Amino acid sequence: MANNLDNPAPGSLTWRLSSHPITLIFFLGFRISSLLVYLFGLRFTSNFILIFIITILLLAADFYYIKNIAGRRLVGLRWWNEVDPGTGDSHWVFESADEGSRTENATDRRFFWLALYAQPVLWIALALLAIVWLEFIWLSLVAIALILTITNTLAFSRCDKFSQASSMAGGVVSSTGLARNLAGNMVSRLFTR
Repeated sequence: MANNLDNPAPGSLTWRLSSHPITLIFFLGFRISSLLVYLFGLRFTSNFILIFIITILLLAADFYYIKNIAGRRLVGLRWWNEVDPGTGDSHWVFESADEGSRTENATDRRFFWLALYAQPVLWIALALLAIVWLEFIWLSLVAIALILTITNTLAFSRCDKFSQASSMAGGVVSSTGLARNLAGNMVSRLFTR
């Protein structure tokens, strides 16, 4: 039994297996602390303004950190939104690290995706708790938290799907030599006419 604790299996939820343990600790720290500050404020204090400000700062730090640092380091994904100044249209841009440039860590991936999807669910549970305790003013904070966490969740989910589709298309083209065959056929047709 002690051997399992000393040598956990790859992909286990232990920070010791992470390729980026400091990034992982800060990622989880921001996510957990915003929930705990809200819960502490909801249950044990009547100072809504102070808890509101601290929770918003933690949520903003979490949003920035996951979007720009943790997503890139833990799973190799990044996203942002660009606005065309001429038309005012906005579009999302997704970026993923090249498969050859980074090594996949199953533990980092599991922590990232589990925390990403669990956060909105936990905020909904806290909203229900506020309703049960008849603390309706706290729902405004939950609404902001849900907007920020769901935005990150949707963006990273789309980014992951885009990344998988790009890698599959690249794999098909390179494995079948499709580009080489098309180029060879085009050149041979030019010289045969």
